[in-house]
Amino acid sequence: MNNIIAPKEYKLSKFSTYYIFALLFLLYFFDYVDRTIVASLAPFIQEEWGLSDFQAGLLMSVVYWSIVALVFPISIIVDRWSRKKTVGVMALFWSLATAACAFTRTFPQLLVARACIGIGEAGYAPAGTAMLSGLFPPEKRSRMMGFWNISIPLGIAVGMGLGGFIATHWGWRHAFGLVAIPGALVAILFFFIKDYKTVELIKTQPVSCSATSEKTKMSKMDIVWEFLRTPSLIFTNLGFVGCIFVNNAIIMWLPPYLHRTAGIPMSEAGMKVSLLMILALVGLPLGGWLADMWFKKKQRARLLFPAITTALNAAVIFIAISFLSGQVQYFTLLGMGVLASAFAPAAITATQEVIHPGLRAISYSVCVVVQNLLGASLAPIVIGKLSDLHGIQMAMSILPVFLVVSALMFFAGSFFYEKDLSKVENIILECED
Repeated sequence: MNNIIAPKEYKLSKFSTYYIFALLFLLYFFDYVDRTIVASLAPFIQEEWGLSDFQAGLLMSVVYWSIVALVFPISIIVDRWSRKKTVGVMALFWSLATAACAFTRTFPQLLVARACIGIGEAGYAPAGTAMLSGLFPPEKRSRMMGFWNISIPLGIAVGMGLGGFIATHWGWRHAFGLVAIPGALVAILFFFIKDYKTVELIKTQPVSCSATSEKTKMSKMDIVWEFLRTPSLIFTNLGFVGCIFVNNAIIMWLPPYLHRTAGIPMSEAGMKVSLLMILALVGLPLGGWLADMWFKKKQRARLLFPAITTALNAAVIFIAISFLSGQVQYFTLLGMGVLASAFAPAAITATQEVIHPGLRAISYSVCVVVQNLLGASLAPIVIGKLSDLHGIQMAMSILPVFLVVSALMFFAGSFFYEKDLSKVENIILECED
């Protein structure tokens, strides 16, 4: 008689769970330090090489174009091969690319090095999101997504604040070199964690003339329809666009805006914007916690919450940029610092809950493609170009429009969320050997 060994369910000890979470957090932190440090270094690079605002914007945008180009194929590798191995390789690559920026001598060389950072970072957000969805149950997912995404504003704040400080004292090349080292060290640790097995792509379908059902392997068209027939997911992805556009525009152009309109030195302006980004330490966990609490009572809350917080953020930015100046304007923008990130935990969780568990990384990769192609990559150059043509005040004043459109997308998606959630395959994750 053959002994049949039951598969081991993916349930780790509390220590292992939070150790993996800590590594995911640190990698996301260094991801955004490496990605956005160029925002505080741009004035120094512009002065040395005589670049326009549009060219400076390209140094940020090219990272997102690389991400858009490669995130989907890399997410397939993540879902079908190994999350931990893919993440480890990617993190090492983007760290080396960041170090390479320190050795560039021309604008095209730096542009290529920045593009390579995007190549390395392409699949990290989908991989990390899928791993967190497997680590934590539904009732904790939004808040843990919130805590994980705290690493983003922290990385942005450190990148902008530290970059300007290092560039002022030792030159902008040293800034790229110094921030590349710690990310590579954390990447090596990631190869030794315990992950869940690759989820088999199967679906349940009824047997003809019978009340029973059977499991069948999903075809390529089944996978395509999994995304096209999930309207809440489509609206969620579109809702991300305006939010990410505005956030990236703020990161890249709020320091120059404060410098040009209020006469604040660039180093001080960078620190002020860094403080705004740090307020996401409040917005992300608070947003995740509130969304989880509301979700227990109303499943639509996964997308209603992002709709409300995004609309409020539009109002705050509109008032601050259009009617205020000086200290009053800055204190009003503190509200933006909280609201700009509050939408993210619930919206990211939505991309994981309404899709087959074996397609979670691919699902968030689709979101990454949409938000980066239409939002993150366009924001630096669109606002930069408008600033060149009409001045930075006019360029920044259009940002609330993008947020209003995003709020409407999230609101529309909320009407489909419960139905889409009920159609998802119930599959138990298994621990890898």
